[in-house]
Amino acid sequence: MRNTLLAAIGVATLAAAPAVAADLAARPYTKAAPPVVAAIYDWSGFYIGLNGGGAAAHKCWDINTFTRVGAVSPAFREGCHDATGGIVGGQIGYRWQASNWVFGLEAQGDWADLTGSNVSNFITAWNNNTKVDAIGLFTGQVGYAWNSVLWYVKGGAAVTHDKYQGVFIPTSVPFDNASETRWGGAVGAGLEFGFAPNWSVGVEYDHLFMGNRNVSFTSTGGLAFAPAGTLFRTDNIHQDVDMGTVRINYRFGGPVVARY
Repeated sequence: MRNTLLAAIGVATLAAAPAVAADLAARPYTKAAPPVVAAIYDWSGFYIGLNGGGAAAHKCWDINTFTRVGAVSPAFREGCHDATGGIVGGQIGYRWQASNWVFGLEAQGDWADLTGSNVSNFITAWNNNTKVDAIGLFTGQVGYAWNSVLWYVKGGAAVTHDKYQGVFIPTSVPFDNASETRWGGAVGAGLEFGFAPNWSVGVEYDHLFMGNRNVSFTSTGGLAFAPAGTLFRTDNIHQDVDMGTVRINYRFGGPVVARY
């Protein structure tokens, strides 16, 4: 009886198997997942931006001509001072990227308010005053990018506009003045970060080598022995400038490149 029951169950199972298999749903087809795409920040394109910060112009004055005595030989060191203050302006440029290397050209212009003075060692009754009111840079760049982070160095030409004034200390009366536009060289370095599509922010340091120039001062008439409009003195003035800025740029062009 037991053997007969087991045999009957086996026959029933074999008979039902095709029907159960027919009722099973077919395995759905799954499309292969696409390869992962890495978003690579692209620094190529024209850009325009704003900058602001501070600067210091180091000035040393050597007088070599004085109206009362003529030529001063050898030149006499009047002294040095730092003209310090704020700067604000803008920049425009173009960059192109090759692999991780980034190359660029840039023009930058800043309004400046750098002022300073020192008591002259030549005649201690007067102050020599300096004001730098404009700075320009025309530079090339070479940088290396880690995706949205760019480190670069730069170098090229620099220009400053400088104003000078001599002031008689007892009366605070200006007795001579001069101004010049001076060209020199510039080197610098910066670090920039792309924080949004087409936008980047960074910091930059620049040193300007502005050299030595002979500057002729015209009398204002503030001293009786020097009529207004006449040559009062000539100084050979040396200048270097250090400047640090925070920059923000908007780049015209796509922010990322897809890389598989």
